[in-house]
Amino acid sequence: MKATLIAMALVASAHSVDAAKLKPETLSAWNRYVAATEARIDSELASADGFLVSDFLPPPTREALRAKLRSGEVFTEKLETAGADGRRLDVPKGLVHHWLGGVLIPNADVDDLVAWLKEYDNHHRYFDEVTTSRLVSQSDDEFEIFLRLRRKKVVTVHYNTEHRVRYRDHGDGAISSVSYATRIAELEAAGSASERERLPGKDRGFLWRLHSYWRFSQTPEGVVVELETVSLSRGIPAAVRWLVSSYLDSVPRESLEATLGPIRRFAPRPLAAEATGR
Repeated sequence: MKATLIAMALVASAHSVDAAKLKPETLSAWNRYVAATEARIDSELASADGFLVSDFLPPPTREALRAKLRSGEVFTEKLETAGADGRRLDVPKGLVHHWLGGVLIPNADVDDLVAWLKEYDNHHRYFDEVTTSRLVSQSDDEFEIFLRLRRKKVVTVHYNTEHRVRYRDHGDGAISSVSYATRIAELEAAGSASERERLPGKDRGFLWRLHSYWRFSQTPEGVVVELETVSLSRGIPAAVRWLVSSYLDSVPRESLEATLGPIRRFAPRPLAAEATGR
């Protein structure tokens, strides 16, 4: 019953064309949020006190997340970036979804794992949300890629997306990367003869922006992979916000799980092969 109500609320709110446009004030506030988030990330990557995002979380949270890693689970944790004054950074007419996920890949080698992830032509073979994947261009450790995405929960939404990805080797088994979606086009009538792209920023507003920040750390047990995502969707009318906002925020969390889970299942395990003499 609740799923039906959510679907009805989403469809009804999406009919308001003006409400589904990405406004300049929304984009400006999003850029401020991203700048503050990336300042924190840059500070952590330059720190001698740790490398993973979880290294800088409060001890109780850090230990709870690492217990999940050791048990083989994918952990997720909701994050929020505050402004320089410590106050919440509001995004008018938009919702920012900021999540951290992590997983341990036992017996993996960080260089082999990252090399496997760079095989972008094959991502549709492993990740359920990716229906088509293609490497467009590469220059050293910078990649331009195309991904056709499918996100399904109550309603199914398809996107043609383009991404710019950059990797950085920090030494001592630590690698980071950042991926910016440079184009997100929601598809109408996906898979049919009448399929067409909606104009980016003038669609139903389920996904307007997407940044992904990865960290890979070699440990004696294998590789810890952390993925921090920051995405932007449309704002929700006050009348249905109580019903829809939690749904919209659950989609990026589940997308994190849908990305990290297959990495644990399918990533190469060369150290395991060495241990068995293969």
